[in-house]
Amino acid sequence: MVYGVILAGGIGSRMGSVEKPKQFINIGGKPIIIHTVEKFMMISRFEKIIVLCPEDWIEYTDEIISKYIKNREKIVVLKGGDTRNETLMNAVKYIDEKGVLDDETVIVTHDAVRPFVTTRILKDNIESMDFCDACDTVVAATDTIVESFDGQTISQIPDRKFLYQGQTPQTFKAKKLWELYEALTKAEKDILTDAAKIFAIKGQKVHLVSGETYNIKITYPYDITVAEALIKNEI
Repeated sequence: MVYGVILAGGIGSRMGSVEKPKQFINIGGKPIIIHTVEKFMMISRFEKIIVLCPEDWIEYTDEIISKYIKNREKIVVLKGGDTRNETLMNAVKYIDEKGVLDDETVIVTHDAVRPFVTTRILKDNIESMDFCDACDTVVAATDTIVESFDGQTISQIPDRKFLYQGQTPQTFKAKKLWELYEALTKAEKDILTDAAKIFAIKGQKVHLVSGETYNIKITYPYDITVAEALIKNEI
């Protein structure tokens, strides 16, 4: 079985002084998270679409999904965790509690604030699970990446042709992801930046899926302006 997992657990502190988490800000006349859910609803292979959000926003999330999404029977809203990966594990635990978690269970995980994901990207993620256990959506780095250990001087400049910028979705065999996460030490968990790193830390291969430059993550106020322009182009 294949499950969509939309991560909406953050509060959007980098967006500045806003009255609600950034996933609920309107673009194109609808909350950002609704645009994202609509993209997932276009993929018939999803058994369920699991949306994870802060506990205080569960009721609100349910309400706006009911308002904007017809035939929302596939969608379930759950409480997120204290960290991104704990939020993700709550989705895996939900699947396990339903008695349907096995070696072939697939979860397609995605940022709620990346509303411009395409059906092509989602399908490529799902299809990659025919030959791997984990994949990450990426685009080739176009800017030179500078590394600095002290924040003051350059430590090194890696060769750009080997560098990619990570996006989402990230897709995994859910049971293996859970097992690898539980096997991490506290120190390893403390350095996690995303779920793909769980596989990388344990020496597991992570397949690359081509993303799109416009599959942006809405993080800063400027991104809202860009998103509005992209929405007009989509329409």
